[in-house]
Amino acid sequence: MTEPAPIRILLVDDEATLREPLAAYLSRQGFAVREADSAAAARSALLEESPDLALLDIMMPGEDGLSLCRHLVEAKDLPVILLTAKGEATDRIVGLEIGADDYVVKPFEPRELVARIRSVLRRSHRATPVEEDAGYEFEGWQLDPLKRRLTDPEGTTVPISTAEFRLLVAFLDRPRQVIDRDRLLDMVQGREAHLFDRAVDNQVSRLRRKIETDSRNPYFIQTVRGGGYRFAADVRRITGGTSA
Repeated sequence: MTEPAPIRILLVDDEATLREPLAAYLSRQGFAVREADSAAAARSALLEESPDLALLDIMMPGEDGLSLCRHLVEAKDLPVILLTAKGEATDRIVGLEIGADDYVVKPFEPRELVARIRSVLRRSHRATPVEEDAGYEFEGWQLDPLKRRLTDPEGTTVPISTAEFRLLVAFLDRPRQVIDRDRLLDMVQGREAHLFDRAVDNQVSRLRRKIETDSRNPYFIQTVRGGGYRFAADVRRITGGTSA
């Protein structure tokens, strides 16, 4: 029986005293770790292989971690966990707003980081089992969760990030239901997400720009005053080529 391929981690941190022992620990936990000591080295590594998740230090010389995080989320659709210092609260918020999945504060317990990695992967495409040929259809739009592909009524593929995908699935699984911000944040980002209400608002705004005709006057994703958000269209599940 063929063993499953190990989960590939890209670890980006300019501090060798942290990066190297952490890489060794993660390797002992069964992960395949690629190290990079800068954003430039990380970008070069991405040309050679595509990891399943990135661990990213915010404070680095040259291109900083937030800029690289934006690239990893938007261009590579890659789950990201930020490695931050205690005094970087603002940067953590910005990181979550641009699509990072989680963060850990230095110094951290390596076992906690492994738990965070596994939690993020469970929420990501790789670790989320999807029924074969199952999908969603709404007002001519279709979402294929297996391929993570969103197409508009004309059949054009609309790129979406990992966070946007999870947010859209949360709405499509609960059409016409009011979902408050805390619950949405827990679904999309988890862990202490209620501290960062703006993160879900910004993600909703980005998703609206992808699927709404007029994002300032949304039809699909409606704001419920004092409550959160509601997906206001009927949704059909597509299984084996038929709608359910």
